[in-house]
Amino acid sequence: MNAEIIAIGSELLTPYRQDTNSLFLTEKLNELGVEVVFKTVVGDDPGRLTCAARVAIARVDIVIFMGGLGPTEDDLTRACVAHALGREVYKDPEVITALYKRFAELRRTMPAINERQAEVIEGGVILPNAHGTAPGQWIETQHGAEKRYLMLLPGPPHEIKPMFEQQCLPRLREQLPEEHIATRTLKVAMMPESECDARVAPIYTHYPEVQTTILAGAGEIQLHLRARAESLEVAQARVDDLAGALEDQLQDAVFSRAGESLEQIVGYYLQMREANIAVAESCTGGLLAQRISSVSGSSRYFLGGAIVYDNDMKTLFANVPPLMIAQYGAVSREVAAALAEGIKDETGATVGIGITGIAGPTGGTAEKPVGLVFHALADANGTEVVERRFPGDRERIRRFASQQALDMVRRRFL
Repeated sequence: MNAEIIAIGSELLTPYRQDTNSLFLTEKLNELGVEVVFKTVVGDDPGRLTCAARVAIARVDIVIFMGGLGPTEDDLTRACVAHALGREVYKDPEVITALYKRFAELRRTMPAINERQAEVIEGGVILPNAHGTAPGQWIETQHGAEKRYLMLLPGPPHEIKPMFEQQCLPRLREQLPEEHIATRTLKVAMMPESECDARVAPIYTHYPEVQTTILAGAGEIQLHLRARAESLEVAQARVDDLAGALEDQLQDAVFSRAGESLEQIVGYYLQMREANIAVAESCTGGLLAQRISSVSGSSRYFLGGAIVYDNDMKTLFANVPPLMIAQYGAVSREVAAALAEGIKDETGATVGIGITGIAGPTGGTAEKPVGLVFHALADANGTEVVERRFPGDRERIRRFASQQALDMVRRRFL
């Protein structure tokens, strides 16, 4: 079965407020084998909201309305859904009593306007709200010969989550046919999206029962695989078959098969080899150290690092010779190698990483443009330097550079 989630509120159409409830609802629906195929955001406009409700009821089995259940004039969800269904709205006396009781318990006088929250759509079942004043509603209806399930839920996360888990999920389990969704995510490091798709598209297009989505980030491609079937075993088998074929094609470019981040994978390798790491960063300004140390337990393998933005700091903390900086420039293959070797020797680390580059938007030249970054890895086997030219703004270049450095560590231990 398919679902649509409609988030209601003009504030969600501004840069200042973001819908996060739909992520929670999508996860819970997926656990029931329900696919969320549409997400809609509608402002506080009665015509648009009524139209959105009619469209959703016509095209999916389950419609969840979030927000717009308050007592004010711009809380329109109840009236608009009722209009879309062609049903009347009435005030439920039990809900009114419960509202007055709640305000009395808080030693507050309830404004008469709050009685609007007792409006119930004809045929709807009240969903009591133990965490707020806005009750939800469960409605079953027909669209032609097909049954529809509608839920009107409050917007605040601390209200919608318990209401959905405790009152909506049990009803859905009773009504819906048993279906299961299996997922798998493969993560690929430092491969352009177009190259990745050129290699995997001839494979995943032969698996029509598995939905494949490719998401690209700075230095990371994610292949999201999803299959729906009458049993979890069948769905998982379909996903695993495709995942195996994709891994055979991409080989060691795949660094994660269970959702781990690259910094987590690097941590696994370092611990398995009883190794540790230290870093000397220039253009990334501590981003690499932040990513490594963000993993719980990283103190077992991360010794620390230095942010060596100024040339004197490169010498002070990593023993980079001033004459080398003067001869080759701070952004150079030679200085990157010296940073990695110097920080390794200074800390006694198994692995030393050095990064130097031009993150922009200023500071670039024709010879050394914005986006040029040198990454170096030093260990007992020698020093490796990788030169890359990354696109994008300052933050994107810095992210690319930290990703490249982490991938160098991963590959060194393969």
